[in-house]
Amino acid sequence: MHLLAFSFGFKDVIDILLVAVILYEAYRLLRKTGASNLFWGILAFIIVWFMVSFVFQLELTGALFDRIISVGAIALIVIFQEEIRTFFYRVGARFSSMKLLRRRAAQEDVATQQQIQEVNQACRHMAKTKTGALIVLAGEMNLKEYTDTGERLDAQVSARLIENIFFKNTPLHDGALILRNGRMLAAACILPVSHNLEIPQHYGLRHRAALGLTEKTDATCIVVSEETGQISVAQEGTIREVTEDDLFLVLHARSAAA
Repeated sequence: MHLLAFSFGFKDVIDILLVAVILYEAYRLLRKTGASNLFWGILAFIIVWFMVSFVFQLELTGALFDRIISVGAIALIVIFQEEIRTFFYRVGARFSSMKLLRRRAAQEDVATQQQIQEVNQACRHMAKTKTGALIVLAGEMNLKEYTDTGERLDAQVSARLIENIFFKNTPLHDGALILRNGRMLAAACILPVSHNLEIPQHYGLRHRAALGLTEKTDATCIVVSEETGQISVAQEGTIREVTEDDLFLVLHARSAAA
């Protein structure tokens, strides 16, 4: 009776860790799109395929599974092309931000600080008056595809101007205001809506749009609820409610991490 020789080395540990990281990131990506059940279905299929092809070595069944895997891989790329594009976009943005970290000028830092003060002041006033608002603070990623959907402004960030834009029934109050480096780029911009099924029921369209953008980009979104005046901050596909005092700290923390 032969015993199956089994060796386990450092290279195998690295291999297992890499697979675990890939599976975890894939799960996070699909969970944000509300397709976590699809992930578990794909994982179960891969396990069955591995057992059939490599453990039991069933040639005919294994060949059938191989064909399904080949076609399925192409189908998944087509179905999730936007999510895959976003993933590589984020990876590229992180490398770009590392290269640009030492090139940030003092003038840009001043503009960022001014932007924080003006946005914080505007959100405080709009929260008190229950004025609905959706403000996007751009990160390293280019948001041109979203600024192109709105009205171009290219104006210096001003609390009064922000409040005027979101004043009810004004032409630009619907949609998002996009800011970058102390400039208001565009207003009334259309953002992608999140399809995450775990979003609380009481969140409205502004909150879902904020989540949708932060799932796809490195931007930070601030939402002021029209019903309650509650301020919420969305980052990296998650959203949380903050107090008026906490908002200032959140904006500063974001600026320091940029």
